[in-house]
Amino acid sequence: MTDALGLLRARGVLADVDWHFARAIGRIGGDDGPAVLLAAALASRAVREGHVCFDLPRLLAGAALTDDAGLPVDCAWPELGEWTAALRASPLVAADRAPLVLDGADRLYLQRYWQYQTRLAAALRRRALEEEPGVDDALLADGLARLFRAGASSDGEPDGQCVAALVAVLRRFCVISGGPGTGKTYTVVRILALLVEQSLRRGGRPPRVALLAPTGKAAARLSDAIRAGKAELDCAPEVVAEIPHDAATIHRGLGAMPGRSTRFRHHADHPLLADVVLVDEASMVDLAMMARLLDALPAHARLILLGDRDQLASVEAGAVLGDICNSGAARAFSRPFVDRVAARLDIHLPRQPDAPPVSGIWDCVVTLARSYRYRPESGIGRLAVAITAGAEAAVLAVLAAGGGVKRLDPAPAGTLGPNLERAVRHGFAPYFADPDPLQRLRALERFRVLCAHRRGPFGVEPVNAQIEQLLADDGCIRLDGRFYVGRPILITQNDYQVQLFNGDVGTIVAPRERPDERMAVFLGPDGAPRSIAPSRLPPHETAFAMSIHKSQGSEFDAVAVLLPDEPSPIVSRELLYTAVTRARERAVLYANPTVIAHAVGHRSERASGLREALWGQAEQLELPLN
Repeated sequence: MTDALGLLRARGVLADVDWHFARAIGRIGGDDGPAVLLAAALASRAVREGHVCFDLPRLLAGAALTDDAGLPVDCAWPELGEWTAALRASPLVAADRAPLVLDGADRLYLQRYWQYQTRLAAALRRRALEEEPGVDDALLADGLARLFRAGASSDGEPDGQCVAALVAVLRRFCVISGGPGTGKTYTVVRILALLVEQSLRRGGRPPRVALLAPTGKAAARLSDAIRAGKAELDCAPEVVAEIPHDAATIHRGLGAMPGRSTRFRHHADHPLLADVVLVDEASMVDLAMMARLLDALPAHARLILLGDRDQLASVEAGAVLGDICNSGAARAFSRPFVDRVAARLDIHLPRQPDAPPVSGIWDCVVTLARSYRYRPESGIGRLAVAITAGAEAAVLAVLAAGGGVKRLDPAPAGTLGPNLERAVRHGFAPYFADPDPLQRLRALERFRVLCAHRRGPFGVEPVNAQIEQLLADDGCIRLDGRFYVGRPILITQNDYQVQLFNGDVGTIVAPRERPDERMAVFLGPDGAPRSIAPSRLPPHETAFAMSIHKSQGSEFDAVAVLLPDEPSPIVSRELLYTAVTRARERAVLYANPTVIAHAVGHRSERASGLREALWGQAEQLELPLN
């Protein structure tokens, strides 16, 4: 096993931090057994790769580890029983006060991540079983009729938005999952209106609401959507006036402390001052951040999570929304709570007679399946459905049929090729057509190049350089320095001093009165421009092209999706779905059929025990609602 540890380090499977971690805890804990040190290093690597734990059975069942070049690494692994016996006998492994934890399913955790998972599962299960007392049923029924117009959709199928609203009002935990255009924000504006109506009817103060999102861009979009949605509500003016619309990043909401990225002002001993906490783009929230948020949540507060379970998971460890929404079942059946909802609203929900009623997390998850953005004949809508179904042939057929989507062969590595060059010139033409910074920022929402990788011949970094050179040759920009006029930039790290956050997009301008100077202009919370000296900018990158991971929470009229010319572990079904659904109108995939088929057939799975901790062994699955 010592040889295995060295081999994996030499091949780049293990980073130096993994190797040193294993050696350090072995030395401090008094166990230098090769099998234990190898498992410890792989547990460290697993967290770096986005997993919550190192799944020993999964590795031994054939899950390949890959090196820096993406090539599988063959290694002589211990036999499972021998390996787990060594771990259970080690002083480095215990449920508490030891650096490692081995669970009953032979998954090995770093102690910190075991604690995150355990605390989060307990908090969610406890909250899921709590109904909100004191709800005025008559007022709620009237509000649902006004705000959702009916209890069922025009074709008689269950109105998922209405049911989601009722769950959110009557429960202290609610998850609303759905793809783009399924009405998640439409629903949540009405949920806030219902909650305000309930509070005012009781003669109390309006609920204190914290609107949160994982990135600054997502927070801004949530604010804009709620602000616009308030104008459409059929509510008394005093109700509309009490609905908040200012959203913040989760870091800001928890009270990030400068220089201490894992410590916040709000925690279990100093909870948030909130009655309702709503988190948008919850698929992007990692395990550690979600656990900290639940720690800081007051006992009486509602938690509402919005997101798309089919999107990519967070960059950091965990796939929390996916674990919450995925019961692991093969069949659906009705929930006692939703049965009562259906009876009250006179909605028929199909029921499976031999399925026993259950309560818990199941009651709190509602999936919205009907898209109001994409017409039934929309290519993007049909492509998204085919991708999530894992139907390779259907995906390629939709791309061949057109209707707003198509596939083109990528150019050789190191070049954009004539097709992508034309798309770049056309897509960014509105950005360069207007010198006004605000108009330029709005024009950036029309088109973007999305890449699967950051580095490599088809990655964000070289593609941005190629686009810059193309635009310079065309006379659109002059590459006279790092902060050339017209450079679009994407903030990649929160900075609370200058109030710029991960995901914020700006543009570099030359002030009219000081043409030799450069300023970065961003859209402020009030819609007005904010100018910041380039020297004060937090970490950022050029944004003609961006990674598909970074594009989460954004929408564009059209996207050009650039995939590598060979299958890659990072190119998955979730990544392809996320890329395609960033587009409102048009999506072009620059990829060969082999890579697309690989992506559709390859799931991006995160090793975790959260799903089992939440759902147990019950065969339960949330009922998709249109």
